[in-house]
Amino acid sequence: MREAKKDEGGGKRVATGTDKDQSWIPKIIKKRVCTTFVEDSFSNGALCQCGASRETHTAVAVGDYFSTAIVSRWESSQHSSEQPTDAFGQLDFLGAGRRQGRFLRLSCDTPPGIVYTLMTAHWGLPVPNLVLSLVGGEGRVKVKSWIREVLRRGLVRVAQSTGAWIITGGLREGLTRCIGEAVRDHRAAAASLSHSKVIALGIAPWGLVLNRQQLVNPKGSFPARYYVQNTSHDSHSLDHNYEAFLLVDDGSVGRRGGETGFRVSLEDHISHQRTGILGSGSIEIPVLCMLVGGDSALLERVDLSLRKSGPWLVLAGSGGVADLICEMLGKLASAASEMQAAPASPELRDQVGDLVKKHFPSDEESNMEKLTERALSIYLNRELITVYHGEQDGPDDFDTVLLRVLVRARKNRGSHGASPHTEELKLAVAWNRVDIAKSELFNGDIQWKYEDLEDSFTDALVNDKPQFVRLFMENGLNILEYLTYGRLEALYHSVPDSSVLYVQLQRRLSERQSAGGFVPYSSKPSAQGMENPQCGPRSIKDLSLYEVSRVLWDILGDVCQPFYYQPLELGQNTSSRRAVKSVSRLLQGTCAYREQRCQSPWLALFMWAVLQNRGEMASFFWEMAEESVLTALSGCKILRELSKLEDETEAQLSMKELAQRFENLAHDIFRKCYESSESRSFTLLIAKSAAWGGATCLQMAMAADARHFFSHDGVQALLSQIWWGDMERSTDMWRLILTFFIPPLIYTNLISFKRDQEEDCKDKNIPHIWETDGLEGETIFSFADIKPTEEEAEEYRALRSKRPSARTYKHPYVVFRWRQFWFAPITTFLGNVLMYFLFLFLFAYVLLIDFKPPPSQGPTTTELVLYFWVFTLVCEEIRQSFFIASTSVSQRIRLYIQDVWNKCDLTAISLFIIALICRMFETSYECGRAVLSLDFLVFTLRLIHIFEIHKQMGPKIIIVGKMMKDVFFFLFFLLVWLMAYGVANQALLYSYDHRPDWILRRIFYRPYLHIFGQIPLEELDATKMGKMNCTNNVTLIHAGFEPCMDTYANWLVIVLLVVYLLVTNILLINLLIAMFSHTFTKVQDNSDIYWKFQRYRLIEEYHSRPSLAPPFIILSHLHLFIKRNIRRVPSMKVLDFALELDDKKFNKLVTWESIQKEGFLVAQNKKQRESDSERLKRTSAKVDSMLKQVTEIRDHDRRLRLLENELDYCTNALSWMVEVLSQSNLVSITRPPPTFKEPSPASQN
Repeated sequence: MREAKKDEGGGKRVATGTDKDQSWIPKIIKKRVCTTFVEDSFSNGALCQCGASRETHTAVAVGDYFSTAIVSRWESSQHSSEQPTDAFGQLDFLGAGRRQGRFLRLSCDTPPGIVYTLMTAHWGLPVPNLVLSLVGGEGRVKVKSWIREVLRRGLVRVAQSTGAWIITGGLREGLTRCIGEAVRDHRAAAASLSHSKVIALGIAPWGLVLNRQQLVNPKGSFPARYYVQNTSHDSHSLDHNYEAFLLVDDGSVGRRGGETGFRVSLEDHISHQRTGILGSGSIEIPVLCMLVGGDSALLERVDLSLRKSGPWLVLAGSGGVADLICEMLGKLASAASEMQAAPASPELRDQVGDLVKKHFPSDEESNMEKLTERALSIYLNRELITVYHGEQDGPDDFDTVLLRVLVRARKNRGSHGASPHTEELKLAVAWNRVDIAKSELFNGDIQWKYEDLEDSFTDALVNDKPQFVRLFMENGLNILEYLTYGRLEALYHSVPDSSVLYVQLQRRLSERQSAGGFVPYSSKPSAQGMENPQCGPRSIKDLSLYEVSRVLWDILGDVCQPFYYQPLELGQNTSSRRAVKSVSRLLQGTCAYREQRCQSPWLALFMWAVLQNRGEMASFFWEMAEESVLTALSGCKILRELSKLEDETEAQLSMKELAQRFENLAHDIFRKCYESSESRSFTLLIAKSAAWGGATCLQMAMAADARHFFSHDGVQALLSQIWWGDMERSTDMWRLILTFFIPPLIYTNLISFKRDQEEDCKDKNIPHIWETDGLEGETIFSFADIKPTEEEAEEYRALRSKRPSARTYKHPYVVFRWRQFWFAPITTFLGNVLMYFLFLFLFAYVLLIDFKPPPSQGPTTTELVLYFWVFTLVCEEIRQSFFIASTSVSQRIRLYIQDVWNKCDLTAISLFIIALICRMFETSYECGRAVLSLDFLVFTLRLIHIFEIHKQMGPKIIIVGKMMKDVFFFLFFLLVWLMAYGVANQALLYSYDHRPDWILRRIFYRPYLHIFGQIPLEELDATKMGKMNCTNNVTLIHAGFEPCMDTYANWLVIVLLVVYLLVTNILLINLLIAMFSHTFTKVQDNSDIYWKFQRYRLIEEYHSRPSLAPPFIILSHLHLFIKRNIRRVPSMKVLDFALELDDKKFNKLVTWESIQKEGFLVAQNKKQRESDSERLKRTSAKVDSMLKQVTEIRDHDRRLRLLENELDYCTNALSWMVEVLSQSNLVSITRPPPTFKEPSPASQN
């Protein structure tokens, strides 16, 4: 079992083990126990040199007299042995009021790799971007105020902004306690503002921890109760402000230093791991040791770390070893050239020895030589040491100092081929410090090359750092040169294994491998030199663009054609089986497509970010991509489909919020376009996009369920125009109905049309109306009424001339005006409504009057007409399900069934067929009549769908549909209570009744009638019961006599009736009313949006329908059959509402849309800058800058005072010298001494 935990620093999920998962720890992690009692001469035999008393040692350890006799000094490696650890698990600090931490007792010889894996993979600690190891300041030392300030404002703030680990001793003493308090303060102050989390890790000696026995439990403690005495003085107890504790056991008790070796090894191991999600970063984790004060024993600690090329930052003025190293580096700098020639020169050694004696005069003489050797070794590695004058420089520039230190350390470690600025950039990306990058690296002083930004850009992409991605693009990174198909595959390899995208890619990859054979992914670097990130399991690194394309196809459905088929050398209509085989053969070759540049890089990166639910990154890619409206709607569609596959509630909610954000962006951008140009915005809605696989904005919005987008007036204006065709939208309905029944009125002025064919051809010289597919009414869309300017009129003429279905010949005026009227969707809708009412009238007539028995009396002529009518309805449903859209048959059927009203049609037709079969036989004639009665009910309910187009009735129909869901919930509660009451009532009233029909009546039917007030008291109350012919004899009851009512507990029946009526009529009915009120209030505000969305469905349906209504629609079907199968004339309108433009016109449209998007983004940025929060941020930044300047002024004032004091001293000394020389006879005076002239006010000005 694994739990999912999100890394607060990068949004990564880390698996954390449960309590049972950690039972393996004692098998791998060991502790150390003293096995040889070496007597301490100062304790009179009571203590061992390990620090423990004689009583705590085992009998074997105490009884080993031989070993004790020959040993004079206790050593951990020789006189202690390893045993399974008995202290690990969770830590609950009692009296500290904080959440639990983690702890582990381990041997000092434990491999650091095991411990690091335990902390990151099982404890859930996020992988650090930086490790700051604080050394020194141990014990009960008094910490200076300026050191506290450096630690609080410098060290911890940097750690928080970079997502770092801070490693200290972990005890409540000295600097360790100061670090814990600073971490606590920053955690409380920036919990809601910072995405990174400071992990304070304590590495302490086990034998020094106070109350350590409270942590001992061989099976693990979950949690261990550790009492913390909340006092102000220092102690050796664990600090409750730390996240985790590693308690290093070397077998000693009450001693320091046993953890030093393990701590150095752990720091060295971490320094060889890579940053980022699953180690996908471009650099290794930087580890920096900071020395504050310290005694002479720390010289060994510093020397060990320097020998492993670990960088050090020494805090000058903190005392102890820190001041020794600072003075040694300062005073001995002049001897550098001599030291290079003779590193161990006696003069240099003597100078170092003098400094050691100066700072540690109380140390023994025998130990002084060893300290001198350590100090000399430290000096020889001085390139890794940086001195930080915190008292003078202040904590504000601490992050920049750290960056410089680590860059220099990486250069000395072996990165000699890289530019120092490149190393600084990689560190800044790893820390996610875009502010440092802007101020120090991208300030215009450095000329960056593409090769320098390449790896860092990949790191920023993989680890979700959109601010750096934006910064790189602003400073010259060419995305066209960067993104190849091979790099795009590598980006998909970095998908976290806990994401829903990973699951979908794995599923598609396993399908390809099982069908086409396993083809391993080439781990060879690409032409640009980018290596594939080593992340995720092996199988995910074998995926190709085909799996990505299949996942996108699963999500987007038939809205657009498959992506990435062109580089994979696949046709758009290639079947899945052939595609798998073709891709498998392609991957076995050289895979040349991976070196090709991606045709739409911003679009590809946008989909990559959206599929991983990276909101800020996806928003930036959306800003950079073209076709902003369609791209935003596509992101909305992808996220809403992914949210259905996501199991985690938080991630699901995040996807839905991001999807709504993209829908709002699409709405706002289209609003700007509509305000700029009505005609171009209409074209934008129906233009097919090659980048999105031939999809249009309307199709994508429909698939994405973008109700808010459809509610825009511009979209509704386009739909209204399509709905009315070439007729004016202001036409009265009575005129339309009158013309429908009297067709010759078409040629009068009763109905106004938008344009006349002859005037259009004569005055405007525009090609005639587009050719349609006869009776089907392929299209009625016209741009004639939306040309506000001559420029747009010219575009309109070019647009129509390029339409594939345009014709240059004329139709006669009679035919032209006839087509204008009858091919309009509103005319088709009106015909279908009128004919459907006639159909229902015929159905009712047959059912009530003319439904004769089976042959030879029936079926009658009217019934046969009804059968033919239903047959034409079946033909239309077949056309809608099998001959609409260009997808496969299975997908067409699936899309057809998804519609609720299509399900209603299938139900009605199925019932009609069953009734038809049953009525043909005498035995099932009545059954057929009953089924046909129910079928009439279903056909009548179909009228609801017809009236959805009405502006007043449409929203109410939507509200009724929402309320039906509430009714089902109410019926569930009612059924439970009704069954409980009915069964109890039947059991109390009748002791025996074998008739199932009467039992069901009394259990369900009679209690249901009670709700509406039908309460037969003579059947419930014994006092109201009259004389009845009944019996209690079972034999007679079986013979048909009525059973008598049991009067034993009749009072209980009355009580149950009262309670039942109270619950149903008051509680449940009012609950239903409250649910209806809530639903009505909730839907009423958005009912207009819902109705406008449903209106599109209806308009699209009748736009694609033939003009003739059933039963005459059979003529249109025959015409289509002849045209498609005999004459082989292809349909010009396979996808409804789709307009295909040539490249030139489409590029002009996209450019115009991009201009509107830029205007919208500028307005948004301006609005954001003028917000109160942004003003407060700018004010805060100005205040910080002023405070920094004031601090600098104070520092300059202090320096000026020092200079004035020195100048006064020099002046007095010179005066004294002049006076002495004037009074002596050593020098002959030829002229009087000079006099001091004070400057006049004019000269000062």
